[in-house]
Amino acid sequence: MTDAVIRALSASDAHLFDALPDPLGAREGHRRTRFRPDWKRVALRDGQVVARGAWWGGPDDSEPVNINWFDVAEGEEEAGAELLRSAPWQVELEISLPGGWREKTDLRAGAEARFAAARAAGYELLVERFLYRWTPERGLPERPGRLRFSAEPDDTVFFDALRRIHSVTLDAHALRAIEEGGLDQAAQEELDFFHWCPSPREWWQIAHTPEGDLAGIHIPAHNPSGPTIGFIGVVPEQRGRGYAYDLLAECTHLLVERGAEFISGATDQGNFPMARNFAKAGFPVIRERINFHPAGQAA
Repeated sequence: MTDAVIRALSASDAHLFDALPDPLGAREGHRRTRFRPDWKRVALRDGQVVARGAWWGGPDDSEPVNINWFDVAEGEEEAGAELLRSAPWQVELEISLPGGWREKTDLRAGAEARFAAARAAGYELLVERFLYRWTPERGLPERPGRLRFSAEPDDTVFFDALRRIHSVTLDAHALRAIEEGGLDQAAQEELDFFHWCPSPREWWQIAHTPEGDLAGIHIPAHNPSGPTIGFIGVVPEQRGRGYAYDLLAECTHLLVERGAEFISGATDQGNFPMARNFAKAGFPVIRERINFHPAGQAA
């Protein structure tokens, strides 16, 4: 067998990326994603594409923030691993899969081939997530009316709330940030992401109980692919009252009032309370996502 040749693409040969079959339906999941041709790479063996990866970032980013499309042909795990190893960017890898992929033999085999390639390249599993999508036919979730929502222009208020929220969290990305740099890093990473989103800062809201106590925050946002539930968080002392649903309902209404015709969302599969809230609010699971991170970064 000849060695695989790793090739970065350009506008003139970007069509090579489409030469590999798409058994896991990644293309449908990326209908609204805009990829840069020069951030796409393929592995070829005897002139045939046997692995591909698309690195992705926002329109103003100088480097990609993740890999969110990665495929390998059957038996080509090593070519896929070399594609990842040789890339100039070592960033988080997201593998998007159809819902219930474990129950279908062909989908499971395809997914596990991609996992094997990622691990061979030095990536480690971080978390498995549910991906949601609300559409108008689902109906707007009822607003319980228990909390008082308001805009808050001071970032330090959100920073302090995020520190409190992440002091007791199930979120794998937040836990990794805490392990690396404590609660301050976890809170700052969230703020940096919210500011990175191309949606108005004025949308961010804090929520108080009728007695005036802080209950939590919600961030309606747009990422480059469209409207999304950016963040839902309840401070620890207010948990157990179901306020995460109130925040999610308000976030959904606010996005629709600002023109959203669909809304995406995501949560870690181990975050059972938030998964229940998404279901209650009319957000069905449309896909699953497996997040890997380069080895050597804290998990």
